[in-house]
Amino acid sequence: MLETLLATSNDIVPLVLRLTLGIVIFPHGAQKLLGWFGGYGFKGTYGYFTQTAGLPGIIAFLVIIGESFGSVALILGLLTRFTAISIGIILLGAALLVHREHGFFMNWFGAQKGEGYEFQILAIGLAIALAIVGGGAYSLDLAILSSL
Repeated sequence: MLETLLATSNDIVPLVLRLTLGIVIFPHGAQKLLGWFGGYGFKGTYGYFTQTAGLPGIIAFLVIIGESFGSVALILGLLTRFTAISIGIILLGAALLVHREHGFFMNWFGAQKGEGYEFQILAIGLAIALAIVGGGAYSLDLAILSSL
């Protein structure tokens, strides 16, 4: 089972995909966990998710941890398929629960009350591709698989 989870090639394309997704998601996770980049940190984000958004505590926790540690794991290529699927699920939830009501487009010019879901679609596409191909070149998945 571990071999199936880690399976990947030495291809460079998955490296580009995982670095792109990991680097883009990292600041979002750092906002939620650490309060960096203008975020509210773990306590503030958890409170918002559970009290204002009405999410169960376990879901709030998993979103915060998933974006924070999942983005780092993607950058390193560690458990790429699992982390990509996890981030994809988080972003699907965000698209459906938060961004859907604002339409497709991001709020480029401040003309709407919130952000649309186009970012989530792009990121979900990257996550699906990574779930299919794995971590690729320079991934810890490949290094671990090679040592088995």
